[in-house]
Amino acid sequence: MRPRGFADWRPRQKSLDLLEQVREIIAQYAMVLTIRQIFYRLVGRYDYSKTEKEYKNLGEMLNRARRARQLPMEAIRDDTGVSHYPRYWYDAEDFWDDVRRDAERFRLDRQQGQPCRLVVMCEAAGMAAQLFRVTEPYGIEVLSGGGFDSTSDKHRLGEIWAREGRPTVVLRIGDYDASGAAMSDNIAEDIGAFAREYGGEIEVVQVAITAEQARFHALPSAPPKETDNRPANFTGTETWQAEALDPDDLARYLEAAILARLDRAIYDAVLAEEAEIRDGLIAQLQQPEG
Repeated sequence: MRPRGFADWRPRQKSLDLLEQVREIIAQYAMVLTIRQIFYRLVGRYDYSKTEKEYKNLGEMLNRARRARQLPMEAIRDDTGVSHYPRYWYDAEDFWDDVRRDAERFRLDRQQGQPCRLVVMCEAAGMAAQLFRVTEPYGIEVLSGGGFDSTSDKHRLGEIWAREGRPTVVLRIGDYDASGAAMSDNIAEDIGAFAREYGGEIEVVQVAITAEQARFHALPSAPPKETDNRPANFTGTETWQAEALDPDDLARYLEAAILARLDRAIYDAVLAEEAEIRDGLIAQLQQPEG
């Protein structure tokens, strides 16, 4: 019977050793990792077996460890759930406290005035929050989805991006394989077609993972799946998963791609205007009533 709630766990020494390795990996990064990212760190650092069976075993072990309170629940990222909460306040003073906090957090669109609108799109939902740590200071949204989303979603994105009145550049984070190539094509062709209908323009740039990055970092590879015959234009003899890339390396690649397309003078001017407006709002809220 599978454990429910918190549960006792008496692991063997092999599991205890593996758990200690996981703790060392978790402690290394400021962001919270997914199980698959931990798995690839184990493969690269401790020669952990790179098989789906061992990945599944790792997931089971980490589940038991958290239920046994040997790892904090929040130590591993799992973004598969979706929640919607109603917004409310306890009283009028709570509302005004919220308004003051909002004023202190006031932000402009930090991409306004830039030659293009940047958007980051990743395959794995669990990576979105980590990528947002890089993009948030620049006002860049992160979307998760492989590119095979609903027609309604693709139409919505095409229409929204076309409203910008400037090109949209999608910085894509995804696997290097036939499916990944198909996903990039899907974004460029299908969302791009909707955008063109509304007068927009879309460019897709594969930021990671690329074959050059994978070979440079000596990442574990796998042969292409015989069952995956999506696009014929993928001719690689090796495949790599984006989550195999060290999160710190991934962050550096992404920030470099952003800075290569960012007009720094325009960005700094927006930050200065933002600070001026924020200070004004705070000053107004601090004025005594009367």
